[in-house]
Amino acid sequence: MLLLDRFLRKLVRSGPLSVTYAGGQTRRYGEPSPLVAPVAIRFTDASTPRRVALSPAKATGEAFMDGRLVIDEGDVRSFLHLVGHNTRWDADNPTRVALWRAQRLASKVDVWNWQRRSRRNVAHHYDLSDALYDLFLDADRQYSCAYFADEDVSLDQAQLDKKAHIAAKLALSPGQRVLDIGCGWGGMALYLNRVADVDVLGITLSEEQLKVARARAAAAGVAGRVRFELLDYRAVQGSFDRIVSVGMFEHVGPPHYGAFFRKCRELLTPEGVMLLHTIGRADGPGSTDPWTAKYIFPGGYVPALSQIMPALERSYLWLTDLEVWRLHYAQTLDLWYDRVEDRRDEVVRLYDERFLRMWQFYLAGAVSAFRNDGHEVFQLQLTRRRDALPIVRDYMGAAEAALARPFDLPQGDARGST
Repeated sequence: MLLLDRFLRKLVRSGPLSVTYAGGQTRRYGEPSPLVAPVAIRFTDASTPRRVALSPAKATGEAFMDGRLVIDEGDVRSFLHLVGHNTRWDADNPTRVALWRAQRLASKVDVWNWQRRSRRNVAHHYDLSDALYDLFLDADRQYSCAYFADEDVSLDQAQLDKKAHIAAKLALSPGQRVLDIGCGWGGMALYLNRVADVDVLGITLSEEQLKVARARAAAAGVAGRVRFELLDYRAVQGSFDRIVSVGMFEHVGPPHYGAFFRKCRELLTPEGVMLLHTIGRADGPGSTDPWTAKYIFPGGYVPALSQIMPALERSYLWLTDLEVWRLHYAQTLDLWYDRVEDRRDEVVRLYDERFLRMWQFYLAGAVSAFRNDGHEVFQLQLTRRRDALPIVRDYMGAAEAALARPFDLPQGDARGST
């Protein structure tokens, strides 16, 4: 108790946070703030507070999952927002630097994603029950940041707008060959085929995603033009007019960035265009926290631009456009969290209470990362030739306007195919 008490007195400035220890003592930390809601937590045993003080991220997540840390006022999202606000990325916050130094050093070992390990890491997260993802994702099962042109739009509309935004940057023409690296359940590939009359090869390392994607293509009657394979990007052969990759780069790992971009250049035609959509860091190279690395995304890593650009420069690819999304993912994750909360009984029936709390902790922590930490989303448009695209951005807006439409899910949707 004493170790955690000292830790929290240094950490929590904005609160209040009320902590009740197993012996019955209650301590309060931080002053009331309009930026955070009051939170009260309770420990059910005497040993957990020390574990939390020694390993804040990992031990806190495990204690919440196991029921040894109980939230009596607020919920896990408000609790992690309070913690995140007090450790936010800011020039006047030395606490953050001290907390993350050890984790940055420990993370160096876990970013080597060789082909066999990459497949195992992907299966850990994406081969969970299809029914779980149906509970909180949109109808097209887009498991990446949505695009909120209007804050009041539905999740389904925001995900459709994301796909239109990406399609516009790809500058597609009928008959082109498109490679979708990390195709998920096939939504992006099917969308590009539908709106632009292109042929798409989608690749994934998840057997469960592959089954769904192939079933969707068959149901839509486009299996001859939209194909899906269980394939590592390093094993792809052929030539493609366009490459799109959404939410996969976080699984590549910094040691492999050079090989990734060289492979993409090799696969692109001379006039080819690539759109890379990835979570990124505004705060420079960091680490994946140990709880997330163990329970959610083993081998996952969110890159800083300072890590991406050297590999990109050495690959002889042109960065023709860069867009930064700062709060879109926080909005997306809030909606996912709300949907899990609304259907918590169904999650428990699929797995159990511990899994539900793990998933809540994961989504709540991610919300805090995008509201308080340095997390954001990068969209990089890349070409082999400097003149492969118009030299002004007007073409993107025109194409996006032509694609804009109210949400409409075609046949072969993710929910109807399983």
